[in-house]
Amino acid sequence: METVTSLKPIIAIALSFFCPILIIVSYKKPNLRESWTFVIAFIKFAIIASMVPAVLAGQKIVCKLVEILPGVSIAFKVDAFGLLFAMVSSSLWIVTTVYSIGYMRPLKEHSQTRYFSYFALALSSAVGVAFSANLLTLYLFYEMLSLSTYSLVTHHQDAQSRASGRKYLTYLMGGSIAFFLPAVILTYHLTGTLEFSNQGILTEAASGTLLTVMFLLFLAGIGKAAIMPIHAWLPSAMVAPTPVSALLHAVAVVKVGVFSVLRVCLYIFGADLLNSLSLDVFLLYFASFTIIVASLFALKQDNLKARLAYSTVGQLSYIVLAGGLISLSGISGGMLHIAMHAFGKITLFFCAGAILVNTGIKNISQMKGLGKKMPFTMAAFFIGSLSVIGMPPFGGFLSKWYLALGCIEVNQIPILVVILTSSLLNAAYFLPIAYHAFFSAGDDQGPVIMEEAPLLAVAPPVFTALVSFVLFVYPGFFVKLAKMAAMGLVGS
Repeated sequence: METVTSLKPIIAIALSFFCPILIIVSYKKPNLRESWTFVIAFIKFAIIASMVPAVLAGQKIVCKLVEILPGVSIAFKVDAFGLLFAMVSSSLWIVTTVYSIGYMRPLKEHSQTRYFSYFALALSSAVGVAFSANLLTLYLFYEMLSLSTYSLVTHHQDAQSRASGRKYLTYLMGGSIAFFLPAVILTYHLTGTLEFSNQGILTEAASGTLLTVMFLLFLAGIGKAAIMPIHAWLPSAMVAPTPVSALLHAVAVVKVGVFSVLRVCLYIFGADLLNSLSLDVFLLYFASFTIIVASLFALKQDNLKARLAYSTVGQLSYIVLAGGLISLSGISGGMLHIAMHAFGKITLFFCAGAILVNTGIKNISQMKGLGKKMPFTMAAFFIGSLSVIGMPPFGGFLSKWYLALGCIEVNQIPILVVILTSSLLNAAYFLPIAYHAFFSAGDDQGPVIMEEAPLLAVAPPVFTALVSFVLFVYPGFFVKLAKMAAMGLVGS
């Protein structure tokens, strides 16, 4: 595979670091402040998109910033897997910026300059993780993301948000320092390098017992993946403004978690080592437990954002399954789910925020008849639900289809049953919401008047819902990237 040296990865990452300066300077002019956010977001997306032809042609784009120790550097590499994640996060940053204006302004949220500044830093950190060439670079941007999103989680600055912020840092930074960092150091001690490799770098590097312990350290340290029982921070973080929830669930934070898990499993341990130590089977059943239990928890939630949060916990482990389904379809499906779930779940969070802005409603039990008052919002919610459930003709069906094929390819029929059961549970906690919104009478017995939220709060979920449909009809781009990455790991 040809390697091309380019500054594009660094420029794409650095742009968002400069964005807060422009935002802060323009704090007295909200329109200018948000214009800077748009401009930088579009330029960032354009730079990332400009690397697509090279990657699809089989090239890897690399750039080394500085070498710290022999085999340890701050370096970037754009491969198919990283590009898939970067394209998703950078495109959704643009949409979320539009939505943030439509959400924050009507609610007259305070400290909007600080909000947009940290939002830009968070996206820069996410792209930094996507383009990391080694474990050290990934770890640094992983921690940077935790710090930048902490200020977003605690945006309201009340007792509840501060308590949630403490839990957020305890789980994410406490866990990463206690477990992730020691595992990184051990990896370097055993191998003399931290570079990602399609074959893994830990093969025969130590005893099976030590490698298993290291695997558990990595899993425990990557708290952003929200694998049970390291998930409690995610529902607690729902005290943040809804655009932040969308960032946490779809654009950056949790996707960085599962992306990092797959990087460690497939590019540090490698498929052969996972299989020889039976860590692939362990990961499958560990993820399956999270999928089912999180879905059951979601069923019990009346608060809409809490239900969406537990749904995310379960959906993330679909992606983790790719680390155990060592097959072309299984790995492709997990990687593909990063994109498909992102567009479906961000639609649902956008709708939850639009409902809050327009009606003040936070609980599902209060949403009866809401579809007649907010038809566009609830139609988008219904489409987002179908995509997350995994029903055609929406993108979520394709990623779950590939995961199901992966189960068959490696003869893991119990995991296939888990995927099907979870999809039924997804339907059980999503479809009644749409049904009651459109077909049940609301508490208000007066005439129904259609009154949607502001345009900038309604247009984004309608757009992302339509994208979920388009990704079913024209999935080629993301499917090709996912298959390219998977073929590099397990062959054809």
